[in-house]
Amino acid sequence: MEVTKKILELNAFDMNAAAGLSPEVVTLIGRRRATFGPTSMLFYEKPLNLVRGEGVWLHDADGTRYLDAYNNVPSVGHCHPRIVEAVARQMGTLNTHTRYLYSNVYTYAERLLGTMPATVSNIVFTCTGSESADFALRVARAVTGGTGFIVTDNAYHGNTSAVTEISPSSASAEPRPPYVFVVPAPDTYREISEAVGRRLARDVRTAIAKMNAIGIRFAGFIADSIFSSDGVFPGEPGFLRETLEAVHAAGGVYIADEVQPGFGRTGEKMWGFDRHGLVPDMVVMGKPMGNGFPMGGVAIKPDLLKTFGETSGYFNTFGGNPVAAAAGLAVLDVLKDEGLQQNSFETGAYLRSEIRIAGSEGGCIGDVRGAGLYIGVDIVKDTQTHEPDRDTAEKIVNGMRDRNILIGIAGGHGNVLKIRPPLCFNREHADIFLNGLRGALADAS
Repeated sequence: MEVTKKILELNAFDMNAAAGLSPEVVTLIGRRRATFGPTSMLFYEKPLNLVRGEGVWLHDADGTRYLDAYNNVPSVGHCHPRIVEAVARQMGTLNTHTRYLYSNVYTYAERLLGTMPATVSNIVFTCTGSESADFALRVARAVTGGTGFIVTDNAYHGNTSAVTEISPSSASAEPRPPYVFVVPAPDTYREISEAVGRRLARDVRTAIAKMNAIGIRFAGFIADSIFSSDGVFPGEPGFLRETLEAVHAAGGVYIADEVQPGFGRTGEKMWGFDRHGLVPDMVVMGKPMGNGFPMGGVAIKPDLLKTFGETSGYFNTFGGNPVAAAAGLAVLDVLKDEGLQQNSFETGAYLRSEIRIAGSEGGCIGDVRGAGLYIGVDIVKDTQTHEPDRDTAEKIVNGMRDRNILIGIAGGHGNVLKIRPPLCFNREHADIFLNGLRGALADAS
């Protein structure tokens, strides 16, 4: 097996390899290095200099148009006119902090909570997904009296100090705290898929037992239901139920991180957790809820929030501000009016089927999996041994970029093609994508 790669190392541009790039791009790279320092990464062997976006298209300064099959944050499409208009109108009316009453904030809260299970009926707004996850951890500790958390072994949940601790895929070289336990992700390719749910629940119970043995009280389990950073493992609907039962039986809380699988992304349901028939204790959301506007939130069961409020307080200056609410309401309107959840379901199914057909012509695609418009393509050295092939995956990603199509990489071994376009990505775009993929596969073989 190859060495596990951290999230910032995947498909990263070598900042010392600017030779052959245009003078404008070389200048921008130099300015970036001088101002951002060494921790800010760029994508692809040849980085992009983007100047405009619309729908599923991104435009480079040199005039090249790229099909975006990667960016999930502009969930309903880059620069969607209805989102732009709603944000601009509200920005020109009022935007202030959350210690004042303002109607549209509550209208948004009511509509958003209307998509949740009936028992998850309160919401706390934040400005980012990282803040949301951080708040969920605070609540879990407060209501359980515990400090121990369980995550999957290549998860990513955000970048605050506390959330980095539960994000094994982050670039942090710091040792993992003793109260954070990792369990293997539900790898439906390298295991018998029917047993994945039982195995994950068993691993969670084992981790809880180990916590108890060293005097750490269990607080909760957090996962995104498509296990995106682990390599995109949606599994069969319902396989997470036994894990939720194990968490509750041990007195912990189940936190569903919906930053990536939420808002119709998985097609079958509005929420990734709902695809599994789960009722989580908390639901973490982030920037896709505003099509990229900086906003986040935690939907939560009222009894948990009440218990938390009895011992702690929480105030977020601009969490749930009027402009964020306007962006969020416009996203909900667009999702409904343009039928984007159904499009995600139908286009995603078509794309997965056609990728499997394209993969049958060569030997490097071991598995194609996903739900809706979140797809993982497992690139392997041998379809019998399932050995990951990071080098070929990187060649394919950069080969797609050379064909003006953008995708990414996921998984602990950096070998899973990550495909998660804006939800307006339709069959016409899928056919463009597939034509490019066939060429990239041929060149990489």
